[in-house]
Amino acid sequence: MSTIRPPAVAGLFYPGLQTVLTRNLDELMLRAATRGKRGKLKGLIAPHAGYIYSGYTAATGYKLLKERPFSSVIIVGPSHREYFNGVSIYDGDAFKTPLGDVEVDAGLRDQLVHAWKDIALTDTGHAAEHSVEVQLPFLQRVLGSFSFVPVVMGDQRREYCNRLAEAIGEVCAGKDVLLVASSDLSHYHPYKVAIELDRMVLNQIEHYDPEGLMEKLEAEELEACGGGPVAAVMMAARKLGANSSQILHYCNSGDVSGEKDAVVGYVSAALFQEE
Repeated sequence: MSTIRPPAVAGLFYPGLQTVLTRNLDELMLRAATRGKRGKLKGLIAPHAGYIYSGYTAATGYKLLKERPFSSVIIVGPSHREYFNGVSIYDGDAFKTPLGDVEVDAGLRDQLVHAWKDIALTDTGHAAEHSVEVQLPFLQRVLGSFSFVPVVMGDQRREYCNRLAEAIGEVCAGKDVLLVASSDLSHYHPYKVAIELDRMVLNQIEHYDPEGLMEKLEAEELEACGGGPVAAVMMAARKLGANSSQILHYCNSGDVSGEKDAVVGYVSAALFQEE
């Protein structure tokens, strides 16, 4: 019997009805700005808030996939609800969304677990976590049929980011796998303060400096709730040939709601291999 994770935030972070969700996604993708090609796409950085706040930002990244089909995706997100030591990959067979079931790539998952023994094959960190789930409807709408590996970081320390990047780089060498880092930026600062903090994260991404990002995260000079996943995916993508990054869109919740006393920042970015 298959083990299928039910959606945890359908109807909360995004529409719970298939028809409404499909329409929502299509509207976001239609509105999203089209960015020029910069080479071979290796990875994306995407936000994971409710679509009403960060959906447009996410769509600017996922729109790049329309001409770049991938059959397998690795999504790396932070754990919001459970603290655990290390990294967890879901041990079930699929994730369900209102658009249908997305099969877990068991072969790729098992290779990752074999590549780094400290990766736990478990449902710990996955049952109520939204950071991976909210990426799936975008991928379903753009890619159609694909399988994926859901990775959640319970601890985002530098050691784990480095080791995860090494494992992904080793396992995905020679494969056409899309890497997705799920992260929002600063949380609940006044609008102008948030922009200043978020600009420091954007600078690290623009300069393709995941090591610098980790250093500043550790020093608490900047904020990103999925900073570890961003650093790990940037390092892994670099091992797979990425050498360039592009900020696609930045905003914060104040730009959407008009309430600017305490905002949350969002960014989408692409990681490319330029010739």
